[in-house]
Amino acid sequence: MTMEQRLAAYAEMTEKGLEKYLQSPNEVNYPQIFEATRYSALAGGKRLRPALVFEFCRISGGDPEKALPFACALEMIHTYSLIHDDLPCMDNDDLRRGKPTNHKVFGEATAVLAGDALLTRAFEVALDRENTAELDAETVLCAAKALADAAGMDGMIGGQVIDMDAENKQIGLDRLLLLQQLKTGCLIRAGARMGCILGGATAEQMEAADRYAAKIGLAFQIEDDLLDIEGDEAVLGKPIGSDAASGKSTFPGLLGAEECRSMIRRLTDDAIESLGAFEDSGFLRELAESLTSRKS
Repeated sequence: MTMEQRLAAYAEMTEKGLEKYLQSPNEVNYPQIFEATRYSALAGGKRLRPALVFEFCRISGGDPEKALPFACALEMIHTYSLIHDDLPCMDNDDLRRGKPTNHKVFGEATAVLAGDALLTRAFEVALDRENTAELDAETVLCAAKALADAAGMDGMIGGQVIDMDAENKQIGLDRLLLLQQLKTGCLIRAGARMGCILGGATAEQMEAADRYAAKIGLAFQIEDDLLDIEGDEAVLGKPIGSDAASGKSTFPGLLGAEECRSMIRRLTDDAIESLGAFEDSGFLRELAESLTSRKS
C-alpha cells in the first residue's frame, strides 16, 4: 500500500467514524446542532491528526481499528477549534475548506454551540465503553488524559490566547514558537502519543513519536504561513493574506521565506531521523516529506 493509499484509507475510516459518532436518536428534537457539527466535521480536510493516531498505533503493535474512537475524538476537537477560530470575535473568516464557515451558515450562536458540542462529544466517544470494550481501562484513561492535556489551557487553548494577544503587535521568535507549539503542535503531538498508548509502545518509541510529531507540527505551521503569502486561494479553500490583514506575526515575517524553507527542510530531516525506534516507518517518512510540498 502506498503512502497516499494508506492516508486515504485512514481518512475514510475517520469519515465513517465521525458519521457514526455524530448521530443520536434524540437529534429529532434539536436537529440544528447535529447539522452544524456534521457540516464542519464532515467537510473533508487532510485528516492528518487521526492518521497519526492510527499509524502510531499500528507500528507500535496495536490494531488501528481499536484506535478509531480516539482518532475521531481528536478530529472533533480539531474541528471545534476551527469553528471557534473562524468566529467574528477571533479571526472572523468567511471560508473554510472552500465552504462558508460555520457561523456564516448557522449563525454565530449555533457555531459557538457546535464547537462546544464537538469538544464534549469527543470525550463522550473516547470514554464510552461500548466503543473501547477491547481496550483495558488504564489504556483508555491514559489516552483520554493525553487528549485533554493537549486541548486545554496548557495546550491548544493557551496557544489561542497567545495568538489573540499577538494581533497587531510584533512578537519575537521564542514567543511565536511557543504559540505554534501550543496552538497547532499540541494536537499533532497528541495524535502520535495516543497512537503509541493504544498500540502499547515502549518508552523509547513514545519519546521518538513525540519528537517526530513536534518536528512535523512546526514544519506544518511554517508551511502554512508560507501558503498564506504564496498559496492559491482556490486550492487552499480560504483567503490568502489573512495573517497580514490580522496583523499577526508569522515565521516568514520574522525569518524571511528562504530561511523558512531551509527550516522546514531541517525539521523534516530531524523528524525522519527520529523514527529509528520503529521498524516499519515508511508511511511516516513519506508523510513528513509530503507535508513540505503541499499546496493546501
